[in-house]
Amino acid sequence: MDRTYDAVVIGGGLLGCFAARALCRRKLRVALVEQREDVCTGISRANTAIVYAGYDTKPGTLKSRLTVQANREFDGLCRELGVRFRRCGSLMVAFGPRGRASLRRKLEQGAANGVEGLRLLDRAEALALEPALSPAVEAALWCPGVGTVDPWELCLAAAENAAANGAELLLSTRVTGLRAEGDRYVVETDRGDLSCRGVVNCAGIRADQVAELLHRPTIRIVPTKGDYFVLDTGAGEHLRHVIFHEPEEKGKGLTLVPTVDGNVLLGPSEEGAEDREDTASSEEGLAFLRRLAGEVAPGLPLEVIRSFAAIRPNPYEALVDGETGAVTLSQKSIGEFMVTRLEEYPGLVSMIGIKTPGLTCAKLLGEHAAWLLSRQLGDPPANPDFCPERRAPVRVAGLPEDELAALVARDPAYGRVVCRCRMVTEGEIRDAVRRTPGAVTLDGVKYRTGAGMGRCQGGVCTERVLEILARERGVSPAEIAKGRPGSWLVKEGGDGQI
Repeated sequence: MDRTYDAVVIGGGLLGCFAARALCRRKLRVALVEQREDVCTGISRANTAIVYAGYDTKPGTLKSRLTVQANREFDGLCRELGVRFRRCGSLMVAFGPRGRASLRRKLEQGAANGVEGLRLLDRAEALALEPALSPAVEAALWCPGVGTVDPWELCLAAAENAAANGAELLLSTRVTGLRAEGDRYVVETDRGDLSCRGVVNCAGIRADQVAELLHRPTIRIVPTKGDYFVLDTGAGEHLRHVIFHEPEEKGKGLTLVPTVDGNVLLGPSEEGAEDREDTASSEEGLAFLRRLAGEVAPGLPLEVIRSFAAIRPNPYEALVDGETGAVTLSQKSIGEFMVTRLEEYPGLVSMIGIKTPGLTCAKLLGEHAAWLLSRQLGDPPANPDFCPERRAPVRVAGLPEDELAALVARDPAYGRVVCRCRMVTEGEIRDAVRRTPGAVTLDGVKYRTGAGMGRCQGGVCTERVLEILARERGVSPAEIAKGRPGSWLVKEGGDGQI
């Protein structure tokens, strides 16, 4: 196999997939390296799924400029990639003087950033827009531009489009080293070395560790963890807008999100995390969410079908002692987007500690990183064959009856329902395996189709999904994992029986 590339992108989350897609706009040979078996398995997998408008960021920063621009362009991006997007608007709600003052500051900040449609509402106006809110609400900041998107759907679409435009996706490939050799870089992996002219480091929660394979510490990540609840679709009938809660006491407020699938996402809490891979939810965090939900939106039924936790990267400036080499961190975390290059390693572009609103800005951040690297590579010519559009997968649920009948007549697999909660068919699961990149695990099918995400959380459909996945991959069900390596679902006996 030819292991020589113009650019190697490390990390298959939202930033990495959009960086690879952006690099494909040029005549470059591009590879994306991801240590897991699929894209969108790290930070991108678990987040609040909000497309922010830009009133909550400091004026004059790269973060503010990209957020406002990305929000305005998001409808077009989702049309290009065949991704569902719900521009439902948001209410930031306050219950006292501290919260009201914060709303006024954010109104002024949003105006300075060029956010359109912002308006302060009184209690009656807020309750008219969102009846599920507590009648104790005193004021709200209305923003019509906020929306929600499925992060898996967006990331997978970017990965598919990058692959369709020539990027090689090297999954289940762990980066073990990085070194410079003359005017090239060698990315060492557990599946062999890759030689390239430039590297884009989008390694998420481990982006600082990847950078330090090559150079001195500059930014270090301190992880935090947040818990979430997923409420059933019945709760979605009671919530019309994204709700941001501005608390009276210093600390984390609550966010409530009506998703594109009709569920409600509630969270996150916030606590320290010593382990960057620790995604176990905590009793304290979930109790915190229940308490705040009762205070902010008592009219919302807490029909919980799932809880989960997410890891967040908080970047700090790393200060290196010139004599001892000891590293200390700055007192305050970095609030700006950090897309960095060092003078001595100009062919390495790193995005370390990109957090909210990283999902909103993923496309523009990927393009920014690709532009920085392309300048270093001599501004290669545009790729005349680049196509920004991606064919959306078939979604049987919600199809008009005549379209569904015609579809089933052409292919009966679309008429065999596997997941009853979300009305996902055998044809959709089969397609999820056959696309590039295709599903290789049960979670991979779930993220692509929604099978297993409904009220029973896979209690009915798991066995059938497993059978279809094994059949399409040509392997035994005993070789299919739920998600990460080793998460086996069934065991094969000595007699070959499952």
